[in-house]
Amino acid sequence: MSESDSNEKLRVEFNRWAESGWGEGMEEDHLPITLPVLDLMQLLPDDNVLDMGCGAGWLARLLSERVPEGRVVGMDISDEMVRRARRNYVAFDNTMFVIGGADEIPWDANFFTRAISVESAYYWPDPARALREILRVLREGGSAWVLINYYRDNPHCHQWAEQFATPAHLLSAEEWAAMFRDAGFTNVAHRRIADPTPVPESYTGRWFRDAAQLRAFREAGALLVRGTK
Repeated sequence: MSESDSNEKLRVEFNRWAESGWGEGMEEDHLPITLPVLDLMQLLPDDNVLDMGCGAGWLARLLSERVPEGRVVGMDISDEMVRRARRNYVAFDNTMFVIGGADEIPWDANFFTRAISVESAYYWPDPARALREILRVLREGGSAWVLINYYRDNPHCHQWAEQFATPAHLLSAEEWAAMFRDAGFTNVAHRRIADPTPVPESYTGRWFRDAAQLRAFREAGALLVRGTK
């Protein structure tokens, strides 16, 4: 499948998510693993931050509060997600939302001081190309932060492949780190971010076998990979 075909499949699928109202629900799902990352990023008031796969804009809102003198750009392949983000956060003067794919970021080179992607990188049609694009739009000394729950070292997420409507990359932490290095990043490192959210006594959703597997998944944690330009 070509990258343009992959991007169109992603656009259609995440438009469907947006129309179902799932974009707004992402904050509750991902906030417990995202807040520690924001602390690690040590954002400065005048940072310019790119939010890759911004969805309905919840993370861009959090970022904008931390960089009042900077700029936040949320980008998503889904035009419906972007439309909702613009509507939800029209009052945030330092934040804007653009439609675009990770393979060709619609922004000038050397602009951002930070780039972050939460739970979207495994959908990128060509992760290696996406990381080169992130490097292009970062300033010298800028850093990229990729946080994902779907990765090979956590066996409790592998069954998600059966549920995905679009292709997704199941890569190990070391494979992600190698792609960062190959793209030209330095000081590449990875770690896990555990999810402290309490697990209900019973689980009836479609993503996990039972409550015990959900608990094991959260304890194993999300994968955070970072690198510097």
